Order: sequence, then structure tokens, then C-alpha cells
Amino acid sequence: VQLQASGGGLVQAGGSLRLSCALSGGTRSNYHMAWFRQAPGKEREFVASIKWRDNSKRYADSVLGRFTISRDAVKDTVYLQMNSLTLEDTGVYYCTVALFQRAAPFTTDENQYNYWGQGTQVTVSS
Repeated sequence: VQLQASGGGLVQAGGSLRLSCALSGGTRSNYHMAWFRQAPGKEREFVASIKWRDNSKRYADSVLGRFTISRDAVKDTVYLQMNSLTLEDTGVYYCTVALFQRAAPFTTDENQYNYWGQGTQVTVSS
């Protein structure tokens, strides 16, 4: 399984960005795809996740209502649409996948995720 993230950049506060994560390899059936982020000097934190099978989603409270996670099953790609960005959204964003063997509940524990993309930098300026 490989993940290729893209779409980061520099944006002013209040602006928008869309991150993409292309997934290759594996069977998808009970995958959870997720985005985590790591701000300078802070631990990596959960942002959003999506179940490949039924398209259900979960968000961190800090991004709820501003960020949207989605997937394109044809392109094997997961997106993170980020609107109303604030300075606190600055960080390196990582896409990741959990390869569950059967249906599983959402998890925000990064140790449950098996493969990680290379990270893409998002910088929000004032």
C-alpha cells in the first residue's frame, strides 16, 4: 500500500485549500482513510477519517463544519477540503490508512493506522 499526498501550500486566514491523497495497492474493503496533522512543536493530531466501505465520516471538533473529507472510489483518492482556515490550522498534514480485516469503529489513535503518506505542508498566514 502506498499513499501520495498533495495540495498543501500557503494561504491567507479565511481561505481554502484542498488536499489529495492517492491510494495504491490493497483491497479497500474495510479501510479507514484519515488525515492527521502536526503543528510546529506539537504532537500529531487527528483531523478527519472516512470509511471506504460506507463513506461514513468523523471529524475532530476543531475542524467540524470547516473541513470535509471525501473519497473518489474510481480515482482511489481521498480529499480534505479545508475552508475558513485559521492560523491554528498550520502544520504538516499526513494522510494514512488503517487496514482493518473486518468492519471496525472509527479510531483517532494513530497507532491503529498502518501506512502513512509523506506529509504536505499547510501554512496559514494572517
